[in-house]
Amino acid sequence: QAPTEPVSVGVSCFCLCIPIKWIPLLSFTVKFSNCNGKRKVQYESSEPADFKVDEDGMVYAVRSFPLSSEHSKFLIYAQDKETQEKWQVAVKLSLKPTLTEESVKESPEVEEIVFPRQVAKHNGYLQRQKRDWVIPPINLPENSRGPFPQELVRIRSDRDKNLSLRYSVTGPGADQPPTGIFIINPISGQLSVTKPLDRELIARFHLRAHAVDINGNQVENPIDIVINVIDMNDNRPEFLHQVWNGTVPEGSKPGTYVMTVTAIDADDPNALNGMLRYRILSQAPSTPSPNMFTINNETGDIITVAAGLDREKVQQYTLIIQATDMEGNPTYGLSNTATAVITVTDVNDNPPEFTAMTFYGEVPENRVDVIVANLTVTDKDQPHTPAWNAEYRISGGDPTGRFAIQTDPNSNDGLVTVVKPIDFEANRMFVLTVAAENQVPLAKGIQHPPQSTATVSVTVIDVNENPYFTPNPKIIRQEEGLHAGTMLTTFTAQDPDRYMQQNIRYTKLSDPANWLKIDPVNGHITTIAVLDRESPNVKNNIYNATFLASDNGIPPMSGTGTLQIYLLDINDNAPQVLPQEAETCETPDPNSINITALDYDIDPNAGPFAFDLPLSPVTIKRNWTITRLNGDFAQLNLKIKFLEAGIYEVPIIITDSGNPPKSNISVLRVKVCQCDSNGDCTDVDRIVGAGLGTGAIIAILLCIIILLILVLMFVVWMKRRDKERQAKQLLIDPEDDVRDNILKYDEEGGGEEDQDYDLSQLQQPDTVEPDAIKPVGIRRLDERPIHAEPQYPVRSAAPHPGDIGDFINEGLKAADNDPTAPPYDSLLVFDYEGSGSTAGSLSSLNSSSSGGEQDYDYLNDWGPRFKKLADMYGGGDD
Repeated sequence: QAPTEPVSVGVSCFCLCIPIKWIPLLSFTVKFSNCNGKRKVQYESSEPADFKVDEDGMVYAVRSFPLSSEHSKFLIYAQDKETQEKWQVAVKLSLKPTLTEESVKESPEVEEIVFPRQVAKHNGYLQRQKRDWVIPPINLPENSRGPFPQELVRIRSDRDKNLSLRYSVTGPGADQPPTGIFIINPISGQLSVTKPLDRELIARFHLRAHAVDINGNQVENPIDIVINVIDMNDNRPEFLHQVWNGTVPEGSKPGTYVMTVTAIDADDPNALNGMLRYRILSQAPSTPSPNMFTINNETGDIITVAAGLDREKVQQYTLIIQATDMEGNPTYGLSNTATAVITVTDVNDNPPEFTAMTFYGEVPENRVDVIVANLTVTDKDQPHTPAWNAEYRISGGDPTGRFAIQTDPNSNDGLVTVVKPIDFEANRMFVLTVAAENQVPLAKGIQHPPQSTATVSVTVIDVNENPYFTPNPKIIRQEEGLHAGTMLTTFTAQDPDRYMQQNIRYTKLSDPANWLKIDPVNGHITTIAVLDRESPNVKNNIYNATFLASDNGIPPMSGTGTLQIYLLDINDNAPQVLPQEAETCETPDPNSINITALDYDIDPNAGPFAFDLPLSPVTIKRNWTITRLNGDFAQLNLKIKFLEAGIYEVPIIITDSGNPPKSNISVLRVKVCQCDSNGDCTDVDRIVGAGLGTGAIIAILLCIIILLILVLMFVVWMKRRDKERQAKQLLIDPEDDVRDNILKYDEEGGGEEDQDYDLSQLQQPDTVEPDAIKPVGIRRLDERPIHAEPQYPVRSAAPHPGDIGDFINEGLKAADNDPTAPPYDSLLVFDYEGSGSTAGSLSSLNSSSSGGEQDYDYLNDWGPRFKKLADMYGGGDD
């Protein structure tokens, strides 16, 4: 059709040659263009079942079919989306003759792409050239088996006749990652692919072809080469989850949505290879119908198609779902399966039902929080859900609200409990009507009643109850001063157990002043002492006593009652002067003493009071005068002008207002002292006397306590010191300590005869006199200098042969380390040794004249240090 605007058709007719009679994959590109610019064009095929056209103009076969006359020609329509203008182009398909080796050599198989000619200038103006051919995309199927490299197309410039050109390609897949997929022969321009392509990784490659001379100068403008990877059905559908979980309420109507399963296919979703269809392969269990569910084959939505879902019969269904690509074609499509687990959720379609029509229970009277009966129900709904949990209520038989029903959360039983005390004498039995229903109402359409009812028969058991006093407390009014043996009242208790023959006995439980007694049989209360309102046990004129009433039941019970005696006051207490001590000056002015009266009675047996001075002794009225200020206070003053300082006892007569009145002579101690101008006493020390004040006494006691503490600390310190000394002494073994052995052996003097030396001192050095008592004289050069000897603990008197050996070794070491002193074991020169020595000389150890006459076997007992001597002298003939 001729368009209204000039339109150039890039391809008016295609003639395609194929070597075989089947068309497995066919693709080419058609484009329309006009002189005014690009348009938004929509393409359609006249044979959509066999050929389709993409938005970019690529035409491809959608299925494989034998080429016949009816498939040899079809039309492609183009429509402008804005102006709705239409165009069409015819496509003819023809068979390509079989090629021979000679024909291959003569005619190349590879398509040749020529660089378009550039626009040339003519007379200074651009000369219009023929419109360039639109280079169609190159379509390559994925997963090709080769051989590789596989030639795709040849790039050529028409200037290669005059110039030596070099060809190259750039872009992803060539010199950009992933590199090396496409290569080009720089001389011939042959473009090839080196490996199989994967559309799921890269669906389209966009390359640019370049032509330069041998100097690298650009000869042609780059051209774009688009390589489309044709999808193959090489991927199975994959479910997002292998197991899908869904729920549906029981009793759902057909058409109720359950869940959606989803699978994905890595192939092209716009092609048949990626178009999935779903279906249910199996359902388990198959009751009540084998087709309880259906699935939308395109969306994967699962819905119910049959009624009869009952959780109490079937709680779960398992469906095997299959997803197949190629629009579900079972022959060519690839499939995969997943499992859909549908749980039937519970609804309240079963009310609770009591297991019995009547329940029985019993409860002792006056007991609360006691479980009387256990109500059991059955419910077919799912346990521990609102549709299964039961709620109980009492609908009749308990007008006073003495019972309540609680639900056991584990067993769903109803626990009938007493919440208010029950009196057997008032009610011996209760018949309760109870109802049970679920926490949520029944589902609509359920024919069962919403609740179940039953009867609970509760028997009350009579128990022995506490006797009780009436009234409690009991108040009586009585005057104080009542004599012992007077009956006050009768205080008895009642036994609530009217149907039990029991006796009550009374005892006194609390009587702080021990004024009362009660008859154990009849409850008569009698006084055993005089009642006194002024007793400290009386509070606010009321005296409280508690009594106990006990019955002889099994078990015996008791109750208490309180008797309150309100004591009426009588005038039995005389008033007393207050304060009892006062002080005044030697002269009447400027001091006076204000006094009042203390009366333990209350009105009208207390004030107002009358104050007066007695007639005797006569000095009282002669020296003092009393003046009444009001009904409770009076003033005492000196009557004479001067009274010597001292302590005076002034009797005062005080009379209350009782009927009859009661009088008392109370003594007031008055301290008369010398006063200054302000009326303060100045000779308090003289009046107080020689007695020490409280502060002085406290100070003396503190000093005594401090001295006692110091003495105690000193004694403790001394004892601790003694213990430390004893501990140090115990740490030293008398037999092993060698530090204090033969400390004075260097004192030889003139010999044993000269000194009367005791040989026992060699093993008892503690008895040797210290150096401090040695006479001052000329000391030998080989004698140790005098120095303070250390004080060692007292050693045992028992000799130990090892001590001498240790001493000799220590002396030998000391002599070896002292270069100025002669060694102690060498020959020493003494001033005088005497005429002889009973102990002999150490040099005799080297003499054999007396060796046979003396027994040296005791050297074996002196330890390992004298083993050599023992072997030399104590070994006998050997």
